[in-house]
Amino acid sequence: MSADPTRRFPKITDKAVDALRSRKNMPIENTAEPWCHEATRDNIRHYAHGIGDDNPLWCEPAYAARTRFGDIVALPSFLFATSRIISGYVGGIPGVHAMWAGADWTWHQPVLRNQAIGTEAWLKDLIEHETEFAGRAIQQIYHVNFFNSGGELVAEADSWCFRTDRDQARERGTKYSEVRARAPRVYTDDELGRVSKLYEAEVVRGAVPRYFEDVNVGEALPTMAKGPMTVTGFIAFAQGWGGLYIRANKLAWRQAQNHPGLGIKNRFGIPDCPERVHWEPEFALMVGAPGAYDYGPERCSWLTHHLTNWMGDDGFLRRASCKIRRHNPEGDLLFIDGRVVRKFDQDGRHLVEIEQSGHNQDGELSVLGSGVVELPSR
Repeated sequence: MSADPTRRFPKITDKAVDALRSRKNMPIENTAEPWCHEATRDNIRHYAHGIGDDNPLWCEPAYAARTRFGDIVALPSFLFATSRIISGYVGGIPGVHAMWAGADWTWHQPVLRNQAIGTEAWLKDLIEHETEFAGRAIQQIYHVNFFNSGGELVAEADSWCFRTDRDQARERGTKYSEVRARAPRVYTDDELGRVSKLYEAEVVRGAVPRYFEDVNVGEALPTMAKGPMTVTGFIAFAQGWGGLYIRANKLAWRQAQNHPGLGIKNRFGIPDCPERVHWEPEFALMVGAPGAYDYGPERCSWLTHHLTNWMGDDGFLRRASCKIRRHNPEGDLLFIDGRVVRKFDQDGRHLVEIEQSGHNQDGELSVLGSGVVELPSR
């Protein structure tokens, strides 16, 4: 910790950045154990329910038995639970806050029930930025390959997080000045009614095929609602995804002993994990966020949920991209929209490209996304 009495957290140093840069393209041999080693029925269901996805293809074996898969399969975003690296738990620059900010995914084949998933990962790039949120920020980009128990590549992805100076984000960051100055939002029954209507109208395409020939460029996907954001919702996601630092009693003590920088004292003077920015508003404000907020991989998973609802059981999500633009603090609503921008054939596959965006209840851009879906042909 800095000797400066006004500074609460470690800061980014050139020495730490240079040390991290020396690890580029080197295989990461020792990573924290993933939350899920296998795509079991329960693990898949916990992840799906953690993002509010009730697609029976993921959760109901009797339904899934009638599909081309013959059993439940993992939703595409389930793979977040099988790698700590892809989820943003990355080394380097100790004690400096990391915020997960996006990913580019490619899927090669489905993850079937009870398949074990293995991974390999490396630091792909390190880029320095000057940001509105926290001034100097270091973007760490990692590549992860995912293999099934037969050694076949089922997916690959780049994901990135930003290392930011917590004190500068809190004291000099301007991105959330207006948000922090607003009174807490209290929703009216009419406002909540709009969300209720979207949830009631949400359609899982399911067993009804969506054929390539029936899709038109310019066609809009149904708006998907997520929220209103609550700490309960953030915890529901963590149950399926598995926050690395969420530990209890002896295991929490051991973590703080082995990694003192993770034990940041709470209001009782007890060392507690940095992940509590997602459920403790006071701590979130200390790192410059507008309040307790959702997880980055959670929001990426909402975008892929939007696409899998639309494509149906006979579609296959080939690629997806997510770029986070702001935090979704407790109390926010998110509305996800999408539009078909291209149809094309590639390697004998009939593909549809979709652009997505998510805006909050005030019209502020929260996330940008895109996907490429393979559809059956007549």
